[in-house]
Amino acid sequence: MLTADLLANAVVAGILLGGFYAAVAIGLAIIFGQLDIVNIAHPAFIIVGAYTAYILNSRFGFDPVLVGVLAAPIFFIVGAGIYRIYYAAFERTGQESLSGLAFFFGVMFIIEVVLILVYGVDYRLVAARYIGSTWSLGFVDLPFRLLVPFVTAVALTAGVYAYLSRTFMGRAIQAVAQDRLALQLMGANPVSVKQWAFALGMATAAIAGSLLIIIGPVEPSVGRLYIGRAFAIVVLGGMGSIPGMFIAALILGVVESLVTTFWGPSWAPAVAFGLLLLTLAFRPSGLFGR
Repeated sequence: MLTADLLANAVVAGILLGGFYAAVAIGLAIIFGQLDIVNIAHPAFIIVGAYTAYILNSRFGFDPVLVGVLAAPIFFIVGAGIYRIYYAAFERTGQESLSGLAFFFGVMFIIEVVLILVYGVDYRLVAARYIGSTWSLGFVDLPFRLLVPFVTAVALTAGVYAYLSRTFMGRAIQAVAQDRLALQLMGANPVSVKQWAFALGMATAAIAGSLLIIIGPVEPSVGRLYIGRAFAIVVLGGMGSIPGMFIAALILGVVESLVTTFWGPSWAPAVAFGLLLLTLAFRPSGLFGR
């Protein structure tokens, strides 16, 4: 039965969930949206971030969000190395379209197999004082397992947007996506800029993974559930648009929450692909695309 309380809680839960989706998609908004690199392994690295949070939380009691922040520089370095391999093997020779996609599919498969061999297929979770707590505002409930990821995702999105729009390297990243020749004429190395951008996108995966395991337990193959969602958000928001990506993530979160609440969770996975198809059909440039 539809009631105002139920509708309000579904919308609020969807907004909070959408914030987490933004943290998942922001790396792809840089790597895919601005660099045009189809990194389907990005959700797998998010799962690595989740397991990193699990390991340090279970052994040393570290807060998951803190683990994500501390692990981000390591993911940055790994991302820089992966791009160098990708560039030397595929992009430099002009084979990035199909061979590059196969490369990232292989990386995703290797990550998943290694996690299964080491940790098995059991679900893993973390412990924190705020997980399980709820903040009530009238008839609206704000569960901290969603509120903490939402606040963190807002801060992450704002930080990345400020970096891209206000720093020299950030503007260079946007320039390499729009006019590589003009960037070269300004004395910047496009390959180094793309390596830095790819590494930045990978660094966000560490934080997104720490937020994922706060929301719920994870196992190695969970990342597959977010491949379609992440790409749909990037396309819906407009390729390379960070504000558009964030708004698209909120839209997807709210729609999924409403569908789950009133029609059942089995329909929710189809929402991302439905929005993606509608966007491609009626507005291929996305909400904030150029």
